[in-house]
Amino acid sequence: MTYEVPNQSGKLAIVTGANSGTGKEAARKLAGAGATVIIAVRTAAKGEQAKKNILATHPRADVQVRRLDLADQASVKEFANAVIADGRPVDLLLNNAGVMMLPERHETVDGFEMQLGTNFFGPFALTMRLLPALLKAKAPRVVTMSSSNQAPIDFGNLNWERDYSPIGAYARSKLADLLLSQQLARVASARGWNLLSLGSHPGNASTSIFENGTQLGGRQPLLLRIAALITPRHSAEAGADPMLYAATAADVTQGGYYGPRFGMVGRPASASVSKRGQDEEVAARLWAEAERITGVALPAA
Repeated sequence: MTYEVPNQSGKLAIVTGANSGTGKEAARKLAGAGATVIIAVRTAAKGEQAKKNILATHPRADVQVRRLDLADQASVKEFANAVIADGRPVDLLLNNAGVMMLPERHETVDGFEMQLGTNFFGPFALTMRLLPALLKAKAPRVVTMSSSNQAPIDFGNLNWERDYSPIGAYARSKLADLLLSQQLARVASARGWNLLSLGSHPGNASTSIFENGTQLGGRQPLLLRIAALITPRHSAEAGADPMLYAATAADVTQGGYYGPRFGMVGRPASASVSKRGQDEEVAARLWAEAERITGVALPAA
């Protein structure tokens, strides 16, 4: 049994990375529940194929495809400005897209290490830029995808200019995502916003994200490939369910974190926030650093 999304009629949802994997499953379920869904993807043709697949299951669904490259701050700005210009409130933002364990170090067009730039700086800037549309909604939610794999934030080597580690870079970006969800929850509470900021992780879902890490070059270490194969896993749909639960369930709480019941697999349930994820000082410092680096900041209080 997978999570059944309650009625979302009248709501606008944005799902990043929705051309495949957990993002596509989340978009499919939200569209099936009546939401207007914007599939935000780097490659429009892949987004159109995902839309076609969703409409084959839900012919009356309202699905749009828009280009968004989270590894390019100019693309993030262009996408957000277009959404703002539409004038429609954004009810749900699902920061799902990401890259995983690139064997070799690469940089985004803005000079960020690729995993941190795509997984954290991109979603941070997107969330900040969409806040005006989110705060127009009756009960907006932002869900940011993290992982059970997390590593400390090293502000002295944030972009891995030295000692690059594929696993470490991914794990750092995922802790950064969790810290983003927690800090946005604190900001929303302090400012009296009717916005819920939540985190989720998919467990070990059967998606292509691990294999996609080699598209820019290199090869995953043998032990890492073996571990990926023997670790218990569930479907992409099941991996999307904690994110969908955070986005649509009635009993979630501000700053909540949700994942599979049994850690790697299972129905969505409340998950424990790691000690590092609870560090308010690091979260505030990372937020300030993200504002400085991306040039995108919170609106005036």
